[in-house]
Amino acid sequence: MCAEKIQRLIQASILGFVLGLAGMGIAGEQLMLQMAFLLQFGMMAILVIAGLTGWCPGLIMLKKIFPSCEESTKDKNN
Repeated sequence: MCAEKIQRLIQASILGFVLGLAGMGIAGEQLMLQMAFLLQFGMMAILVIAGLTGWCPGLIMLKKIFPSCEESTKDKNN
């Protein structure tokens, strides 16, 4: 697996976690709703920064552990 795919899976997991927290918050747990809001806001801020600048700290860390998808496709073509 490559870093970009793993990043997308992590983002999907975080969004699922936020959805679960929001559901618990609607059921009466106000703290869970507040945590869901903060996590969602943080995720949005990181995605906006990554979209505008191309700099993503999570992807930088993942690329130190896993190869980039571009490198993986270059290796397969050669």
